[in-house]
Amino acid sequence: MFERFTKDARDVVKSAFEYVEGGGGGGQCVEPEHLLLALLDRDGSRGAFALAASGLGEGREFVREALREAQRRAGLSRAESDALAGLGIDVGEIVARVEEVHGVGAMAGGRKGKGWWSGRSSFGSGAKDVLERSLRVALAQRDRHIGDEHILLALTMRPGVPAEVLADHGVTYESLVRVLYGRGGEAKAG
Repeated sequence: MFERFTKDARDVVKSAFEYVEGGGGGGQCVEPEHLLLALLDRDGSRGAFALAASGLGEGREFVREALREAQRRAGLSRAESDALAGLGIDVGEIVARVEEVHGVGAMAGGRKGKGWWSGRSSFGSGAKDVLERSLRVALAQRDRHIGDEHILLALTMRPGVPAEVLADHGVTYESLVRVLYGRGGEAKAG
């Protein structure tokens, strides 16, 4: 599949691995959050253009902070936290208790070097899903290659923290399609 990726898209994937391996993103697998962090670092690409044109140019640090906060909640989105609250489970209280005993960020999954596994990072199921969706998005838009903009579009389509954080800043699939292709999101790939 990566032979269809543009240089910009391959650079996003490579940067996502660097977030995992460098300890900046926690965990041992590339997840959708790592792909979004890598996209936020980009300049001069179609994905970077789409983010800036969607009004996220100056708000990138707010997105990074929202991703850090979600990571502290063990990667739970606000919708998931709200659903648990409906069952009487206070995620904020659980995080506070765990951090009181084990330190700030203990639920973030950043336990590099503390487990049995010491090989190269791989893709988590969420990142695999995003990359597969990026192919479907490119095909739906009749693009021959998968660019970083297709990864960005795929992130907005998949339920979870990245889509929630982007939507909080007005970046949705439909707004990105308008910016990138000059039309509404009618060619949405599943």
